Amino acid sequence: MGVRVRKARQQKRLKAAIEKSRSVREPKFAKYILRSGTRMRLEDWDPEAKSGFDRKKQQGLRELGVLTERLEVLQGLLYAEHKHSLMVVLQGMDASGKDGTIRRVFEGVNPQGVRVAKFGPPTPEELDHDFLWREHQKTPATGEIVIFNRSHYEGVLVERVHKLVPKEVWKSRFGQINNFERLLVESGTIVLKFYLNISASEQKRRLQERLEDPTKNWKFSVRDLPERGLWDEYMKAYEEALEKTSTDSAPWFIVPSNHAWFRDLVVCTVIVESLESLRMRYPRLPKDEESLKVK
Repeated sequence: MGVRVRKARQQKRLKAAIEKSRSVREPKFAKYILRSGTRMRLEDWDPEAKSGFDRKKQQGLRELGVLTERLEVLQGLLYAEHKHSLMVVLQGMDASGKDGTIRRVFEGVNPQGVRVAKFGPPTPEELDHDFLWREHQKTPATGEIVIFNRSHYEGVLVERVHKLVPKEVWKSRFGQINNFERLLVESGTIVLKFYLNISASEQKRRLQERLEDPTKNWKFSVRDLPERGLWDEYMKAYEEALEKTSTDSAPWFIVPSNHAWFRDLVVCTVIVESLESLRMRYPRLPKDEESLKVK
């Protein structure tokens, strides 16, 4: 493809994205928002659901392709305009698809303006600080997108289930998390939180596939097996965490994730719609520079 053709297509996508951003509408997948103050029972949220998209998988994949192209343009606008930032939080059980979501949704964006922050067990230095210290260091700068692959929510999930901290400690963290996210929102950061909802049977299938498929052996960890044995404890912890921290400014999206393509479609749609709502524009030259010529 020639350079001129590519630039023309990029300009066309940019124009379409800007025009689309000027219309305010109900989010396409609003039904997957956990509204603030709503009681959370995961059994009420079907991980097999594909509601909100009545077409077949191949059509969904085509729509996802269009969305990722639009996201590429919007991410460039976000970086150039330099007024806002975006933090994407991905949480879910092992094998729910956090890595796959990142790979598929953000495959076309410019790496200059996007970072992935992955959080493992806290280091000794991190344990010497408050539990939000390490996450705050990795929040997005103005114009940047940062994806949290796991996040500060481990402090009310893993640490609760494994009894690493007393009940009164993890209980107090719900309010601290809400304050932390409110600070980010009030500072110009969009906070999008996605719980990738898979069933226990689908997790079993995916973990077994990692054992049997040589190209996926590297994904398997023996630590996944004892964690799977704590499924019920994790579901209880997730229900309370999601319910206590789904706020008007930073709600949780409960994303059906048994079908990977639909999971990616929902996540990408929400991100694109959120960026479009900013009505971004490329910065213009100062008036005293508009008449300059390159010799």
